[in-house]
Amino acid sequence: MRAILIAFLTLFATASATAQQRAAQPQISLDTVQRVTRELSSDAFEGRAPGTPGETRTVEAIAREFQRAGLRPGNNGAWYQDVPLVEITLQGNPQLQVTGGRGAPITLNYRTDFVAASYRAQPRIDVRDSEVVFVGYGINAPERGWNDYAGLDVRGRTVIILVNDADWNAAGMEGIFGGRAMTYYGRWTYKFEEAARQGAAAAMIVHDTAPASYGWNVVENSWTGPQLYMRSADNGANQTAANGWLTNEAARRLLAAAGQDLDALTRAAQQRGFRPVPLGLRVSLGFDNALREAMSRNVIGILPGTTRANEYVLNTAHWDHLGICRETGEDRICNGAVDNASGTAALVALAEAQARAGRTARSQIFLAVTAEESGLLGSAYYAANPIYPLARTAGGLNIDSLTMHGDARDFYAVGAGKSELDAWLGRAVQAEGLTLSPSEPSPEAGYYFRSDQFSLAKLGVPMIYAKLGDDLVNGGRTAGRAWAQTYRANRYHGPDDEYDENWDWSGAMRELRIFYRIGRELAESNEWPNWNQGDEFRAIRDRTADQRR
Repeated sequence: MRAILIAFLTLFATASATAQQRAAQPQISLDTVQRVTRELSSDAFEGRAPGTPGETRTVEAIAREFQRAGLRPGNNGAWYQDVPLVEITLQGNPQLQVTGGRGAPITLNYRTDFVAASYRAQPRIDVRDSEVVFVGYGINAPERGWNDYAGLDVRGRTVIILVNDADWNAAGMEGIFGGRAMTYYGRWTYKFEEAARQGAAAAMIVHDTAPASYGWNVVENSWTGPQLYMRSADNGANQTAANGWLTNEAARRLLAAAGQDLDALTRAAQQRGFRPVPLGLRVSLGFDNALREAMSRNVIGILPGTTRANEYVLNTAHWDHLGICRETGEDRICNGAVDNASGTAALVALAEAQARAGRTARSQIFLAVTAEESGLLGSAYYAANPIYPLARTAGGLNIDSLTMHGDARDFYAVGAGKSELDAWLGRAVQAEGLTLSPSEPSPEAGYYFRSDQFSLAKLGVPMIYAKLGDDLVNGGRTAGRAWAQTYRANRYHGPDDEYDENWDWSGAMRELRIFYRIGRELAESNEWPNWNQGDEFRAIRDRTADQRR
């Protein structure tokens, strides 16, 4: 009897060890990630714009894929979380009239010279004879001793703002605003938020490709057509009447009419102690809005935990894109194959692999969010209305666009050095035999603040956003940077971001293996990662730790 018991225990231990080894080795289906990417980026999904028939097809497809992968519905038996939005569509082609300067009045044309929208859910917007003020980078950061609005009341005025923050072109990472690395003060979302807090009637950002990290085509495609915003009790009445962008050339014309030079003003704005500059100009802008309330949906599935099912690991990706983004032309659909059909497909493939490997101690959440392209709205709604308590969410990772340039030798974290999750990333990268780069390739672009991990980070949840590097196995960094530049210039947020049967998936699959390892280890761990000391999100995480205890 004793021999039989020993034999049984030996067999059980061997089977358990084999299961653990199988779970540690990612078994991710290339067929799944290719199939789902191809499907979601097809013309049948009409570019996956929230609040359209394309959304209905998309969220239903994702729910089917989650179920097929082995997940359970994640919202009290439902696959969906409703996200209340309002769609505001500017009508016609308004003009921005500039008066009061040297010479004749200036007329700026919609799309070619500027784009504009309103966060206010009202049918008519009028900004009339509004005084114009140049406010540098539009930053009010008392903890850094910086206030671009100091000494001037801009209520009712139109503010002209530079993109990024004041030391974006520094050689290194040292500076008032992190040197070359963008802070949230450099994001356009912050600039419009601050302009509204200051009481401005309108806010216009001066586009510049290098500090923005994208061309005017991206601004035009993103800011024209239907715009989505979170519904609010006051219908956006506390926001500026109009927000928008000026082309660099249009901004130069406007400033020249005031006897000012953009380059000289930019240099002044980069110095501590800068003060806003009234331009002696007035602008007028009016347009009608078509309003439509829309109920969009996040899609959520869960792989329940075993011993600590009330602790959670979060995996996110946004399913939406820009929809039908051209008014005319042969190809009017922005399909968003890389951005972010590939990331949504990755979420499905990871769910499938984790379910196949077996349940973990903690529950794993797979969340496909809506309206990222409209300002991270779906993830912000989940963060404000979490189905699973954020205080009991150990951490997570966000996937925004897989890398389609083939395999590489390096990997990097976007926002490296922010949280203790860097250690999890380091171990996963090491297991793949790659080098973990100390910083991201374009820290001035502020990518950490541009995707859905930011919505969770703001409320304390440590989130990883990481990617395969540009040191390609075939061609090195020259080839990697050329691929990234070509994608940004020709495909990003445009109709040419379509599925390509010739893509080299080797790098994307390596990304997925790393993501799998991070999620698996965190879901089996009993640790609670925190933000590093001094990080802006540390304090709120510390407070949620008190709640958890």
